[in-house]
Amino acid sequence: MSALKVEVIGVNPPCPRCKKTEENARKAAKRLIAEGHQVEVTKLDVTAEETISRFGVVMSPAVAVNGVVRIMGKLPDPGVIERILRKELPVG
Repeated sequence: MSALKVEVIGVNPPCPRCKKTEENARKAAKRLIAEGHQVEVTKLDVTAEETISRFGVVMSPAVAVNGVVRIMGKLPDPGVIERILRKELPVG
């Protein structure tokens, strides 16, 4: 089973909204990990050249799952992130 890759995209140093988004993403991931799923959460700098080339211009905070931006410019609560992650889980 391959891990879900969650990337929190925000400014560096992080603003309060970016910090909270990362915290909420980690909470959502922790719930899925407790059920036996593999989830990796990393933080990316929205101004980094590599981030811009991968995702284009992104409004932060943003959350990408498996390389696709799913949330942009909003502070999502853990439940919203968890629902998005559950939709990306492999079937079976």
